[in-house]
Amino acid sequence: MESKDIVIAIDGPSGVGKTTVARMVADRLGLKAVSTGALYRAVALHFLRRGLSPENPEDVKKGLKDLNVHQEYINGEIRTFLNGEDVTDSLDTVEVSDMASRVAAVKDVREFLLDVQRRLAEGGAVVEGRDIGTVVLPDADVKIFLDASTGERARRRYEQLRAEGVNVSYEQALEDVKSRDIRDSSRTVAPLRRAEDAIYVDTTHLTVEEVVNRIIKIVRELVP
Repeated sequence: MESKDIVIAIDGPSGVGKTTVARMVADRLGLKAVSTGALYRAVALHFLRRGLSPENPEDVKKGLKDLNVHQEYINGEIRTFLNGEDVTDSLDTVEVSDMASRVAAVKDVREFLLDVQRRLAEGGAVVEGRDIGTVVLPDADVKIFLDASTGERARRRYEQLRAEGVNVSYEQALEDVKSRDIRDSSRTVAPLRRAEDAIYVDTTHLTVEEVVNRIIKIVRELVP
């Protein structure tokens, strides 16, 4: 199998660094990277802009009507588009993150995005999310489950937001991570869980480069 045909699924909880790792692995293997979390955040942004509640079935119908979300991998960067607008730089706020966990628990939203995600993976890709190996791409060539301690994930989230100019405390980042963990693992539709054939990688004490190297090694061992 040529590397361009490989589909790699990377799952894991909030703040573990899936997007960064997926992008770096994709670049090393000559693939495109797909961030399904960003797709959900784009839907969340859409709901926030329109003042819609994901807990209200009528609001969900309104929110999904004429909604278009997609991604492009441009110069090593994942760009996310909402109804033709590049909203990439508007997706990493605590407000959008919180709403993303809420919309992700809605069956109609997940079904809406399922085909979008599968189309983006066509032709080979590194796809990151929370249910890629279990639901979206169960036949992926390689499945990785990234994890890290709650405190470490909160620290990474805090540093990411601060670097982007978001005024947030570590305590807020920690609470955000804990809340998302509860919602992601307890939702009835496609909860966060490790696929049986996914390889577990604890990143708590690893650098990003070490994580990427480990995944590349796994891919080379599993894919002829």
